Amino acid sequence: MTAFNTVFQREEKILDASLEAIFQRVADLKNSLEAFVKKLEFDHEHLNWPSMLDSFALLSSQLNTLNKILRSEKTPSLRNQSVIPLLLSPDKDQELLRLTEGRVPVFSHEVVPDHLRTKPEPEVEEMERALAADASRLAPDLAQVRLSLPCCFSLFGVFNRLRQSNYTYNQADTNVLVSAVTLGKHLCRTASPSAINMPTPSMVPQQQPAMPTGKLPSSIKTNIKSASSMHPYPR
Repeated sequence: MTAFNTVFQREEKILDASLEAIFQRVADLKNSLEAFVKKLEFDHEHLNWPSMLDSFALLSSQLNTLNKILRSEKTPSLRNQSVIPLLLSPDKDQELLRLTEGRVPVFSHEVVPDHLRTKPEPEVEEMERALAADASRLAPDLAQVRLSLPCCFSLFGVFNRLRQSNYTYNQADTNVLVSAVTLGKHLCRTASPSAINMPTPSMVPQQQPAMPTGKLPSSIKTNIKSASSMHPYPR
């Protein structure tokens, strides 16, 4: 009996520690959500995209931390635990009011079915059964098509908005190019590098031809014959 009590007390301590950690993470997440909603409600005129990304990153990290605690092997399965109301009273409970931050003032027979409900309402259960029946009658291919169509339409909408908002041309630049090609506007003459490096005629020194001072002997021999000797048919 003592061993059983020891095991029970140890499990109860583990459950209390796990619940305390879960309550703390849920409280942090609730505070972050409240701050984000207040920012959207009252400070929407001064919001910018980096601050929104910071808020989303904070919420995402807190949700991941809460999921890690719930999926941890050290956390006992909460599905095996049951909550039973031990005391119901129509009187106003200040401690309950403080714990629920003013949302639940009394813990009576009227509020217990709503707050301790483990199953959804009959109307919600009927809707869930109808949706499950419709989903079971669908073929896998048709179900995949129905799941893919909204994503495709969403992507098409994004592409159309980007196509309409992003311009790949500028009419002013086009007019300037056309006027430059057809009419030569906005063009200026620039000297080419070859023309810059070429010397001008005034820079080239002119060389005067040298005059011969005497008659030089010619090395070319001439053979002059009379016209009569070169005639092929002499008389």
